[in-house]
Amino acid sequence: MLHKIAGHGIRIEADHDTLSRFKQTFDRSDSFEYSAAERKILIYCRLLEHDEPIKLFSLAHELRVTMPTISHDLDEMEEAIRQQGLTLVRKRGYGVEIIGPEEAKRLSISSLAFNHLDDSDLFGQFKDQTVSHPITAQLLGMIGKENFKKLEHALWELNDDWPNTLSESDYTRLLIKLSVALTRMEHKYMITASGYDFGDEITLLKSLLDILDIQLPIEEKRYLSQLLSSEAFPESSLLIHHDDMPTIEGVKQLIRYVEAQLQMPLMEDRSLEEGLIQHIKPAFGRIRDGMSVRNPMLAPIKKEYGPLFSIVRQGVKELFRQLNVPDEEIGYIVMHFGASLERLKTFPRKIRAVLVCTSGIGSSKLLAVKIAKELPQIELIGHYSWFEATRLAPDRYDLIISTVDLPLEPDRYIKLSPMLPHEETNKLRAYIEGTTLKKTAVTAKADTSGQSPMDRLLLLQLYSGIVLRLLDGFRVHDLVLLEGQERLENQLPGMLSLIGQPYIDSNSGKIAEQLLAREQQGSLIIPDTRLALIHTRSEWIEEPLLALYRYDRPLQLSEDGESEAMQVLMMLGPLKLDSYTLELLSEISAMLLLPDLLELLAHEQAASIKLFISKMLELYIKTKLDWRE
Repeated sequence: MLHKIAGHGIRIEADHDTLSRFKQTFDRSDSFEYSAAERKILIYCRLLEHDEPIKLFSLAHELRVTMPTISHDLDEMEEAIRQQGLTLVRKRGYGVEIIGPEEAKRLSISSLAFNHLDDSDLFGQFKDQTVSHPITAQLLGMIGKENFKKLEHALWELNDDWPNTLSESDYTRLLIKLSVALTRMEHKYMITASGYDFGDEITLLKSLLDILDIQLPIEEKRYLSQLLSSEAFPESSLLIHHDDMPTIEGVKQLIRYVEAQLQMPLMEDRSLEEGLIQHIKPAFGRIRDGMSVRNPMLAPIKKEYGPLFSIVRQGVKELFRQLNVPDEEIGYIVMHFGASLERLKTFPRKIRAVLVCTSGIGSSKLLAVKIAKELPQIELIGHYSWFEATRLAPDRYDLIISTVDLPLEPDRYIKLSPMLPHEETNKLRAYIEGTTLKKTAVTAKADTSGQSPMDRLLLLQLYSGIVLRLLDGFRVHDLVLLEGQERLENQLPGMLSLIGQPYIDSNSGKIAEQLLAREQQGSLIIPDTRLALIHTRSEWIEEPLLALYRYDRPLQLSEDGESEAMQVLMMLGPLKLDSYTLELLSEISAMLLLPDLLELLAHEQAASIKLFISKMLELYIKTKLDWRE
């Protein structure tokens, strides 16, 4: 309570605890001096969470800067806001606000949260967890931390209906988008029906809303249905996941560069290549869009990996000259290489582990992230319930990592906290060295790959069968392009008919539509070539197929005529396709960056092309299976 006494002044009266909390609020608010990037994030957040203008004076006072500084920040933010489909409105005497579709505002909030919140911020289970940084607190409030937790547990209950191929990154992004939507609805910011048609409500949404026990208007149901369809099944029609050829080639060149500098066989580490491809494409896309990169671990990364940091930074500078990649992003890339070096030298073999967690995907995800960072030589082969884990065949794994007690022998599992504090990291390392490795010492000496000879023979048979079926059906078609038929859509029916399968012939129109829809998502031309790759997965395709079409003059792939090709490689696959076939098709797509194969595809006969691909796949399979001559 504030007391004013004439002739004496003013004073505050309160009990000791209340006064202490009051002082802490001042101490906390005065401790932050925002950088220009942090200031812009907070301004963007304030404008997105209000649907009415805010005075410049209010923003300047809150962020403790001058009004001209805020005005300058808004100048620099305007283009990025426009790219999000929103408009920054600034009027003298009126204030400043962001206007635009509710969908665009939700997407902007989701992007900010995904880029600036860590997994521990999102999935941390501690109720007393204090948020130290204002940006973190602001974003957690805008996505609705409680809604996030409710959704995470609800999706966990829907495990049987959930797509098995959804990556952890896609899962987190989906959770954020759903949570933002529910939080915005609670604040009465709703989707309007005008101008939007999102189709029908899907079964997954009905189940989700039943668990959450909430009712939504039809427009919001359609919006969430579209969100679940596009995010939960993002590549349902794609045959190859890593089809961005410039990214693949850039990653391979970067690995070769670092490998040459360190004299370590980094190209043998398939996990390094896959991890970098998944990381670099979205990360560099955010840099191109002018979004800032935050890396709270930059200082310790530089300290622990000083020479490696310098090598990676120089490699990125030489290979990605069109981008100004900041040290914060270099730090994340260095972590991938650091993990690879650990995998190559630490344990005599990989340690296969399964995770058991009963409190939701978030807890197991958080623990998985911590393990991958602290002990990357551990290969996490799956997340299981305790019931499933206790019934796994012992030869499928080396140890079980659980967040709960299990009815198993002590040498089969270790109990850890989802947050994996430092002392538990040491506990896990000691357990592996003192229990797991000793228990499997005989097996490790016999086979350092962790696979028995029978396992490798069975996998070799499986991979070989897939390769033989793919190459046996491969055909080369040399075609004459008639006048007026230069567009891809004109050629697709004839191209499909040349495959010679009745089921494809009877559904060629539908398959052609899927191929064209994929083409509209981006260029299919292999960089610096006249070869195009087109591919799709479809319910109207019975088995994986490869076909090459060569034209006597350029075929137009885009409406503007700027994208042309002389050769087209078509990959087709059924909607449900096993991971081994997808893996080999992805490897074939990566071969399209090899000059020798490009030359063969342009000029040679089918037999020569098959021979080259079979040799390269043989080498890949031997490396994959750690085969010894």
